[in-house]
Amino acid sequence: MDYELLLVKKLDKVAVVTLNRPEKRNALSTALRNEIDACLAALEADDEVSVVVIAASGPAFCAGFDTSELADRDPEHMRAVSESSDRYHRRLASFPKPLVAAVNGPAVGGGFDLAVLCDVRVASESAVFAHPEIQFGAPSLFGPLREIVGGGLARELCLTGRRVDAQEALRFGLVSRVVEEEDMLLEVALATARTIAEAPAGTLKLIKRQIIQTYGWSMEDGGGALFQNLT
Repeated sequence: MDYELLLVKKLDKVAVVTLNRPEKRNALSTALRNEIDACLAALEADDEVSVVVIAASGPAFCAGFDTSELADRDPEHMRAVSESSDRYHRRLASFPKPLVAAVNGPAVGGGFDLAVLCDVRVASESAVFAHPEIQFGAPSLFGPLREIVGGGLARELCLTGRRVDAQEALRFGLVSRVVEEEDMLLEVALATARTIAEAPAGTLKLIKRQIIQTYGWSMEDGGGALFQNLT
């Protein structure tokens, strides 16, 4: 399947899905969210793929949702945007194979959410995490972030929107490794994914099922309410 806003490459048991909207800092437009949804659905059905790496082109991992789409307040348009958001979040949260994020730069707003919805995060030194969207009334995904960093810190980050650099993210376990050489980030993420893929695919799916069941979250945790709060 061909995509306009994604690059997809399969390397043995690992698929690399690269957000390819660098001129917009990989902002999550409806079109990009829909492509991610469709791509992950295809990879879920692909028995040759055990692990998926989410990467990004350009200097930013993801600038969050494309706010330019929110200027059009037509009810039909906003309904389509909201439905796309719900499908996208549910796909990521329920994806039955391990996801590894290669965070090469700022991951803010929905980009931060994308990173925390992955199972493992590897970051470059230039990675930055933040939830600035609280300033214009959009909630973040508290539940998935709480699973990773704990309730107290997740509350602070979601309520203040403050920025966290790569080294601080490493200290409190948001990322598992920081890569100093920017051009080596994808290789490190691939090495992590290949290590995971050494396990039998069925075992990986079982572990993911346990993760999803143990740390289940609802759209009321953030994603589903996003556009309701902005309308």
